[in-house]
Amino acid sequence: MRILVTGGAGFIGSSFIRYVLRAHPEDSVVNLDKLTYAGNLKNLTDVADDPRYTFVKGDICDAAVVEEAVCGDAVDSGASDGGANTRGRSVDAIVNFAAETHVDRSISGPEDFIRTDVLGTHVLLEAMRRHGIARYLQISTDEVYGSVEQGSFTEIDPLCPSSPYSASKAGADLQVLAYHTTYGLPVLITRSSNNYGPFQYPEKLIPLFATNALDGLQLPVYGDGQNVRDWIHVEDNCAAVDVVLRSGTPGEVYNIGGGNERTNMEITRLVLQATGRGEDLIRYVGDRPGHDRRYSVDAAKTRALGWEPQISFADGIAATVAWYRDRRDWWEPIKSGKWKDFYARQYAELQGD
Repeated sequence: MRILVTGGAGFIGSSFIRYVLRAHPEDSVVNLDKLTYAGNLKNLTDVADDPRYTFVKGDICDAAVVEEAVCGDAVDSGASDGGANTRGRSVDAIVNFAAETHVDRSISGPEDFIRTDVLGTHVLLEAMRRHGIARYLQISTDEVYGSVEQGSFTEIDPLCPSSPYSASKAGADLQVLAYHTTYGLPVLITRSSNNYGPFQYPEKLIPLFATNALDGLQLPVYGDGQNVRDWIHVEDNCAAVDVVLRSGTPGEVYNIGGGNERTNMEITRLVLQATGRGEDLIRYVGDRPGHDRRYSVDAAKTRALGWEPQISFADGIAATVAWYRDRRDWWEPIKSGKWKDFYARQYAELQGD
């Protein structure tokens, strides 16, 4: 199978590329990524010279660039063979990881989220329709369901997004399903719970708190810290995405959950324990606007395809914190740039400073 992975230089996308190339020696991957702030080719240095891997820099909102990536006519800026082995052949599948994903950023600047998540998905679907591509998998999120006090959301529950980010992802999901109903396209959607693991951009909870704790900096906890999320290691999520891509029923949605529900305060204390730091680093800040209280998804439908998570939360969180401890070369340049100023302003605004 030849797969176009969009957003493949990001956290989950790069993990999926590594997973596919490792698990399926006969497959090849075209990585289309705009390389915005969260896209980093250092995430893929171990596969950069693999002849089965091709990198194309571009925006999924640009129909011409998508056309080139789909047809294999783009100039490869990553693979050692310059893409010569893939020219002129349409991809067999598209897996769309490309998205603006950070809730806080969506609150302060929602336009980029609507453009990438909604318009970009439309451009990809149109390319699929033109070329008769056999599979399209939209990577979504459990956040489209909104908050749930008890029980877990199933794939047939209504969508009730609370933030500009989750609303943009819900809009993308509805497009995907509409293209199946209207045009009969063989599309699929996965909605996963919170991912964690190596190479996650340090604006997300676990890498932010891990890197702050390692440097003795404060850990900003929203509200009372009792918001609940389900956590899944990125490797387990990638395995589930791969199973859905190859075995899922077109037109269907598949939830992916790790079965590891924790409050944000529990996560905070686990990170502090793993880094040997004390709770004096905890800093309570004003709650995020529209902050959902609890996310939970029922992943039985995906498990029925033969998938099961393999990495325990205790092992996964310990290994993840250890990775950030060992890989300062990866995250220190990120946290020393514009990202630091963004969060300094945000926390000041939340506290009314």
